[in-house]
Amino acid sequence: MKMNSLITTARLSWHVAVRNWVVYRKDFIANISPTLADPALVLASLGVGLSPFIGHIGGRTYAEFLAPGMVATTALFTAFFECSYGFYIRMTFESVFKAMLTTAIGVPDIVIGEFIWVAIRAGLMATGSGLVLLALGLVPNLWACLLFPFIGGLLALPCGAIGLLSASLVRNINQFQTVYSFVIAPIYYLSGVFFPLTGLSWLSVLVQFSPFYHGVRLLQMSSWGEWNWVEGLSHLAALLAFTIALGWLSFLQVRRKLIL
Repeated sequence: MKMNSLITTARLSWHVAVRNWVVYRKDFIANISPTLADPALVLASLGVGLSPFIGHIGGRTYAEFLAPGMVATTALFTAFFECSYGFYIRMTFESVFKAMLTTAIGVPDIVIGEFIWVAIRAGLMATGSGLVLLALGLVPNLWACLLFPFIGGLLALPCGAIGLLSASLVRNINQFQTVYSFVIAPIYYLSGVFFPLTGLSWLSVLVQFSPFYHGVRLLQMSSWGEWNWVEGLSHLAALLAFTIALGWLSFLQVRRKLIL
């Protein structure tokens, strides 16, 4: 009986994810443009523009140092904006979830479906970004591209959970700007994407509480071909822990919001 329940949940959750894809593909180019353009502009302006002035970091040009962080950035922004603005619009303006709840689909199916959708979307976007960077010669390790979809998809889960939490807590759509300014922007700028954290002991401790940092490190080790199993497994465990904790909190908040 329990196995049948799990199969039913998986099936209904997949339907939620497929519904999001069907809507998303209608404006496919418009939907992917901001997610890919922003990291590309950052890489072009900072990586190319500042490389001659900064020199090398750990034997790499600044553009090569930035590259894996841009892949992580793609996953972060894809997950957060899809699960914050996207979820809020589906919930508040389009009443998509009210319609779903009149069927066999329940709140757990909706939340799991959102996570499935955002993990797949972020994984594919991270892979696309990684392939472009590989073509530009900014990813020394060719095999890293095989890991990009998995790391990107895993990183999207806790980042998406932050988006779901904010979507269930804000009172109007403008308040997402506050969440971005005080939560997303700090973890984006201070998680080792733009500068190494060596020598900054206080920040090295602080970023351990950022799921984004652990994804950045996994992508950096993969891209640079400097995989350390002990460090890699610790970052992987941290991402899983953040996913479970933030995912559960977001489910509780979304359930309260949708049932009320």
